[in-house]
Amino acid sequence: MGLANWGRLGLANSSPGPAHRSMAKGRSMASGMAALLAGAAAIALLTPSANAQQAAQPATDQQQPEQAQTPEEAAPAPAGATLLDQILVISRTGETAIDSLASVSHVDQEQLERRMATTPNEMLFGVPGVAVQADARRVSSSINIRGLQDFGRVAVIVDGARQNFQRSDHGTQSTFYIDPELIKSVDVIRGPVANTYGSGAIGGVVLFETKDADDYLRGGETWAASATGRYESNGEGWTTSAAGAYRFNENWDVLGNIVYRDYDDYKDGGGDTVNGTGFDVLSGLLKTTIRPTENSELKLGWNGTSDGWNEVSGGTAVNDVDLKANTFSGRYNITDEDKSWLDLHINASYNKTDMEMTSLVPQNRFDPVTGLPIVLPAGSMSTFDIGTSGIDIWNTSRFETAGIAHELTYGGDWVGDDVETGGAAGGASFYTPSGKRNVSGAYVQDKLTWDWLEVIAGLRYDSYKLESDVGETSGDRLSPRITVGVSPFETASLSGLQFYGTYAEGYRSPSLSETLISGNHPAGVSFPFLPNPDLKPETGKTVEFGVNYKQDDILEAGDAFRFKAAYFNNDVDDYIDGVTLSAFDPTSGCPFGPGIPICFQYQNFAKAKIRGFEMEGVYDASWGFAGLSASIIDGHTISYEGERADLVTVPSSQVTAQLGFRFLEDKLTVGGEVQYNGKPKGNAVAKDYILVNAFASYQATDNFKVDFRADNLFDVKYTNPLNASATSVIYEPGVTLKVAATMRFGG
Repeated sequence: MGLANWGRLGLANSSPGPAHRSMAKGRSMASGMAALLAGAAAIALLTPSANAQQAAQPATDQQQPEQAQTPEEAAPAPAGATLLDQILVISRTGETAIDSLASVSHVDQEQLERRMATTPNEMLFGVPGVAVQADARRVSSSINIRGLQDFGRVAVIVDGARQNFQRSDHGTQSTFYIDPELIKSVDVIRGPVANTYGSGAIGGVVLFETKDADDYLRGGETWAASATGRYESNGEGWTTSAAGAYRFNENWDVLGNIVYRDYDDYKDGGGDTVNGTGFDVLSGLLKTTIRPTENSELKLGWNGTSDGWNEVSGGTAVNDVDLKANTFSGRYNITDEDKSWLDLHINASYNKTDMEMTSLVPQNRFDPVTGLPIVLPAGSMSTFDIGTSGIDIWNTSRFETAGIAHELTYGGDWVGDDVETGGAAGGASFYTPSGKRNVSGAYVQDKLTWDWLEVIAGLRYDSYKLESDVGETSGDRLSPRITVGVSPFETASLSGLQFYGTYAEGYRSPSLSETLISGNHPAGVSFPFLPNPDLKPETGKTVEFGVNYKQDDILEAGDAFRFKAAYFNNDVDDYIDGVTLSAFDPTSGCPFGPGIPICFQYQNFAKAKIRGFEMEGVYDASWGFAGLSASIIDGHTISYEGERADLVTVPSSQVTAQLGFRFLEDKLTVGGEVQYNGKPKGNAVAKDYILVNAFASYQATDNFKVDFRADNLFDVKYTNPLNASATSVIYEPGVTLKVAATMRFGG
């Protein structure tokens, strides 16, 4: 649900390196757009024209059928209700956001288009409890849910493929790479209640679903092509995108999409250029859907990114970075005729991210083994190659016993990380160690429904094994979940009111870096990193109380109101965080050596305690829409000795409001957003700030659309509080104007 659904359905700084400027900045946008339009048209025109009916798609984990409707229910639904009540990817039993007994949010394609997102951070604007950390390398992002992030605490999944790239550095540790232009929806579930999606997600799960051919093809069309050009004022950035879709027959279609972005360094709200924030990235998507039978579907896909930037230190480019990320996925679903006992899903995926870092100038460094000063010559290279394989199989059986409806889901999953690092630049093989980690699990969950009562009971088993040259470690655990929901009222005005309570546990194994990091700090000052093979896994234990409410026809016929709110308390036992040890303490294991007399090591704390409140609501009517969301989060760690410290990954408390109006028979939509951000307690760099944004969209014809957006309209100078651990404060973009035009063809 969430603000993302408002509207109608209908580390070191970085900058683009010279080696990556293959397209000259002086090339006119007109020429680029002409080429894209020609390419998109060619994709379509090279295929023979043929009539094809709209395929009747069987239900998959992304699309579940609605129940049979009465004549009244079959009437056109109010705009807000249609959008806010659509089936979510996060539910493996076909729930909507408003009916889910959990804190969930959905960002649909229309909202993504209205956001005109350049980065994942912009895709998730206004989603309660969710923040995105992206330092100067804006296209590399780490998602924070309820104050938890990095090292797999939040599972980021693209088309069923888990994104586990990690590089040890100041600031964010775990990053993923996906272009917003390729995404049609984002689903978020907060807390460990989504443990059917794999091990480790004690913070939550974010699922990105890329576009399909059906997102371009209209009924009766065999082919379609689309081209988009967009300009952004801050950073003088251009985005160009071209897509082509083709339907071979009612059971087979294919989509191709390519996106190129070229941005210079942006200016912050104070008018100062933020060095290293430009980038030059090429992304692509290939996807096909095959329906072998009436009740089965196979999706095969690839999405990839080629990115390049320069890491900057003291205003000078010191490292040239090349990154290539590729994700391959296959998803198969088969059901029985009534979708009762058989609703089987088989997902397989492979994600590979390769990063090469080459020094551009001689750099003063410390030897990773001895800690003594050395000079790293220009041309030295480090490599970070991380491959993640995954298999996910589950089935849902639906049946009834003694008047109680059951949705029994059971399955298993496996994820394997293969990390290879090496080279000389900064001792990468020490700071992001090589090794292998295998995580697997199995689960069973039953959703029982009887009249006004719903009960969800689940149990998950997790195990992990971590291997490297210095040894191996392993562990396992059972994690329960119990949720009880009641809808106690039958009157028309209160029948849509639902209360629920949840207790859920999650289990996260230590990562390779947390366990095996070693060597000496590479620059600035020298001190050792100490490995810790005795790290215990983290266990998240969450208690949540929530309320859902939905009501139609409140102020006028056809309007809709939706509201969700929740209070949560999450205790993470054996929480893992970095600590500084003193060489003067003989019990610390920190040796004296070159440099300052301290050491850095990841250690378990007794627990991290995080609590907070989240809400989101939206009202939708024929004239427009209005919404409000809020999240207040507080957290701290407690050591085994009882010492308390603020949790540095707690994001800003936020309140976000949005108001939009529709004109000209819904062809024109205009509106704005206001967001208040409150400084997290104990954060040294954050301040309170307010952002004001405006947007407009005009569907001139069925095949031509113009979008406009103004972000940070009052040019506020602010920083993301999650960047407090970075080497320097990175200020976010000042006022940014965006304008885009999209042209579509089809036949």
